Amino acid sequence: MKSILKFISNALTGILFLLLITMTFIVISTKASGGEPQVFGYQLKTVLSGSMEPTFKTGSIIAVEKVEDAATSVKKDDVITFLQEGGSIVTHRVVEVIKNGEYTTYKTKGDNNKDMDTQPVLAENVVGVYSGVTIPYLGYFIDFAKFGKGAAVLLIIPGILLLGYSGLTIYQAIREIDENSKPQESGKTV
Repeated sequence: MKSILKFISNALTGILFLLLITMTFIVISTKASGGEPQVFGYQLKTVLSGSMEPTFKTGSIIAVEKVEDAATSVKKDDVITFLQEGGSIVTHRVVEVIKNGEYTTYKTKGDNNKDMDTQPVLAENVVGVYSGVTIPYLGYFIDFAKFGKGAAVLLIIPGILLLGYSGLTIYQAIREIDENSKPQESGKTV
């Protein structure tokens, strides 16, 4: 029974530590990149609308691989992230590639939208191509981490949990030492 409790204790400590490290990485990466964190060369983008459902659920994180030459590497049915007029970033599926001399444009459409997007996407506006990695609901944390109070909360809560759990573990160890150091009663009467 003690070995099971020790295993659970070690596992819980590891999970809390990994949570603290992960949240620290997310907050620092988000602040350093000016909005979207990067992991191993992939940008993590938050899905803010349902235009690509059921492919991506709202609030998910998707990993987008940066494209050096979109004009030659992006093809029909790729899911691309691109910069729209007005500065907003959108992720939709390429439904048609149009090559006109030296210019390449893409007609795009959200999987959940009935109509294609009204503006074609210029190849130079393509930020990246979806890599196939999606993490559901993590986008809510990333968005929360973009703000000062959110970043503080995401770092403080795992830290407090880890400290609290460490305090509990120390208390239990001291209590066990105290119990083992008490004189044993022999059961003999004099």
